[in-house]
Amino acid sequence: MHADGYAGFNGLFADARASEVACMAHIRRKFVDVQQSQGSTIAEEAIKRIAMLYGIEKEARGRCPEERRALRQSKARPAFDDLEAWLDAQLPKISGKSPLAKAIRYGLSRMPKTRPYLDNGFLELDNNSAERAIKRIAIGRKNWMFAGSERGGRAMAIAFTLIETASLNGIDPQNWLTDVLRRIADHKINRIDELLPWNWAQPQEDVIA
Repeated sequence: MHADGYAGFNGLFADARASEVACMAHIRRKFVDVQQSQGSTIAEEAIKRIAMLYGIEKEARGRCPEERRALRQSKARPAFDDLEAWLDAQLPKISGKSPLAKAIRYGLSRMPKTRPYLDNGFLELDNNSAERAIKRIAIGRKNWMFAGSERGGRAMAIAFTLIETASLNGIDPQNWLTDVLRRIADHKINRIDELLPWNWAQPQEDVIA
């Protein structure tokens, strides 16, 4: 599971319930903040080196997992190893209490958990796609801070997941949910997959203007 360094996620990785894969975008963000506030040449160089990894991912985009893995092994792994070694070499050269040192320590602590993407074509270099999907939830969360109960929270999570899944499949969530809720009571349980977003064919007369 892709995640940033938030301690609240630690329980998800306890007892081998899930394997953690860190996010390079969060590592990069630390250096961007330092570079913008202090104009650090080391932070700027770190950003450039991380950009090399994203350049390789751009080349891998759209390929099958096997090809993505092979490309990462041949091109991304040397760049990743070099970035990790370079960051480690910079740390003794700067004040340990500086924002730059904090950014480097954060990067070095997260890179071992980012590394699995090199060996698995299904994984990504960051979790930006997931963060984009929940952006609307994060922006509006004060409006629904209280779900009423644990059961209410689970129901909200299911609803948000369905809505974002529809969006990712190019389907208008409102149209889909309106049609599904109208039909589901009489729909056969052994054909429930027909109502899933990627199988759903919207009746023309049900289009909402």
